[in-house]
Amino acid sequence: MFSNHLQSRQRNRRRIMYIGFVLALLCAFAAVSSGLGYRLGLWHFSIGFQILKWSVFLSGATLIILLAGMFFIQSKTRMDFFVGFVGFIICLVMVYVPYSWKRTLDAHPYIHDITTDTLNPPDFVVVSGLRTAEHHSIDYDGLEVAEQQKKAYPDIKTIVVGDEPEVVLVEAADILTKMGLEIVGSDADAGRIEATATTLLYGFKDDVVVRISAGDAGTARVDVRSKSRVGKSDLGQNAKRIRQFTDNLMLRFPKG
Repeated sequence: MFSNHLQSRQRNRRRIMYIGFVLALLCAFAAVSSGLGYRLGLWHFSIGFQILKWSVFLSGATLIILLAGMFFIQSKTRMDFFVGFVGFIICLVMVYVPYSWKRTLDAHPYIHDITTDTLNPPDFVVVSGLRTAEHHSIDYDGLEVAEQQKKAYPDIKTIVVGDEPEVVLVEAADILTKMGLEIVGSDADAGRIEATATTLLYGFKDDVVVRISAGDAGTARVDVRSKSRVGKSDLGQNAKRIRQFTDNLMLRFPKG
């Protein structure tokens, strides 16, 4: 009788592993749904962030339960351990990814509008019709943002390349497309290209404008601006995007 009671207790303890595994899957589903729900228009992104936050908290608690189950529950089968281990990995990823986002957030200024020309930033034209009232204005915020950008990203400056503006315009559009952006507007006469980048999970959109003008002696001046539609901080993504564009452009043209 005592043996049966002991076996029953062991079975109940082993169930903890399976319960933890199910909770891990539910947390992962909630995290993915938090972004997809916003993309589908089911809720505001702030609601999505709340769903994500609580799924991370629950993942942390589940992580401890699974860890205890794998190392302290006796009479585990290989399947028990495998289920617990998979659940543990899911929860570990769920906790680590937001932690890495927080570290990235703390490492960058709370700005979301980056440009190579802070005195005369390229203007958005087509993009102005794509933004709604809940989005940031297309206007540049001025000196305060420029000073923060200068401290954080001093390397982001106007690019001068050794070719005609018309040629550079074509190549610039090709680079943006290959970077995964959607071209939403192009004006060859004005030397302007506008494009939009969309994130995978939440579908956040950042708008980019490239302005190309004639420089001295057969050169072209290229200025880029990348601005997020929502959010106080862009986690450094706009600067990263401009650098990527610049690097690709310099591979195609000699420096002017």
